[in-house]
Amino acid sequence: MHSKPPTRRKVTLADIAAGCDVSRATVSLVLRGSPLVNKRTRAKVEAELKRQGYVYNRAAANLRRRTSSSVALVINDLGNPFFAEFAAGVDEALGSAGYVTLLGNTGESPERQQAVLSSLIEHGPAGIILSPAEGSDDARVIAAVGRHTPLLVFNRSLGEASADDAPWDTLVLDNERGTHLATEHLIALGHKRIAFFGGHRDSSSCRQRRQGYLDAMKAASLAVAPGWLVESAPTRLEAARQAGALFNRDPAPTAAVCYNDAVALGLMLGLTSRGRRPGEDFAIVGFDDIAESSVSVPPLTTIAVDPRDRGRQAAELVLARIGHPDMEATHTTAPVRLVVRDSSCRPASP
Repeated sequence: MHSKPPTRRKVTLADIAAGCDVSRATVSLVLRGSPLVNKRTRAKVEAELKRQGYVYNRAAANLRRRTSSSVALVINDLGNPFFAEFAAGVDEALGSAGYVTLLGNTGESPERQQAVLSSLIEHGPAGIILSPAEGSDDARVIAAVGRHTPLLVFNRSLGEASADDAPWDTLVLDNERGTHLATEHLIALGHKRIAFFGGHRDSSSCRQRRQGYLDAMKAASLAVAPGWLVESAPTRLEAARQAGALFNRDPAPTAAVCYNDAVALGLMLGLTSRGRRPGEDFAIVGFDDIAESSVSVPPLTTIAVDPRDRGRQAAELVLARIGHPDMEATHTTAPVRLVVRDSSCRPASP
C-alpha cells in the first residue's frame, strides 16, 4: 500500500528572516523592491528566498496593502491587427509605470465579456480598460466590474449612454470626422457612386462612421442608393465574402469607404477574386492605418488613428484615474487624419 507523501509546509517570511538573520520587515522590503535595503543585504535575502523556494503571493500582498500592480485590458476582437497594436501600446505605458497588463478577449460576445470581466476582477486590478463587445449592456458590465474599480471605455459607447454623458472615463476616435474626410477625398477624385462597406449598425462606432459618410454625401448633393450600405462582420474574411453585394444592383458604386482596415483589405481580396482591380477600377479607403496598410497591394488609403499611441493614451488615462479616483469623469476624443496611398484612384473611364 502506497503511503501518502508528506505535505510540505508553506515557506513564510519568518522562515526567510530566520534563515539569513534579518527581520521580517527587511524581507518584506526586498520583496517589494524597496531602495531602502542595501545591496549586500538584498543579495543575502534573495539567495535565501531561492534556497527555500519562497513564492511571493502578490495578490495577497496587494489585498493587505489595498493596492494592485495590474490593470486589466479587455478587447472585443484581438484578431483585429488594430487591437494587437493598441494592446502593445497599453502594455508599454503600463510597464513604464510599474504595472502589468491582464489581457482578456471577448470575441464580440457580451456573454463571454461578462465571464472575462468576472474572472479578471478576482485578481484585483487597479483599473480596467474595456473595448466593449457589440450589444454590451452597461448595467451588466458595472455589475461585473463593481462601482469602485476605475473603468475606461474605449472606442465604443457602452449601452445606451453616449460617450460624452457616461459616468465612466471614455476614449473614442473621431469617427464621424474620419469617414467625412474619406468620403470627401473620394468625391474630390471624381466619384459620385460611393458605398459604405462593413461593420454592423448596432455598433456605435459603425453608426458614427456611417454618419460621417452620409453627411459628406449629403453636403455634395450625392444620393446614396440602398444597396450601397453593406453590412458585414468587421473582419477580413467576412468582407471578402460580402464583396459581391456591392454589384447586385445597378448602378454599382465605383468606390467604397470601409468601416476599418481589416474590412478594406478583405474587400480588396474579394474584388480581386471577381476580376476587379482595387486602386485601378475601384477605389477603397480604410480606417485605422494598421501597420499592414502601407504594404498591402495596392497600399491602402486610410484614416490614421495611430493605434499604438491610442493604447498608450488609454493607459495614461486609466492611471490618472487610479491616482485621482474622485475627479470628474473624463471624455477624450482622439484626432484622425487622412493618409493617401494607391488604393484610392479616380473613376475608371466608361
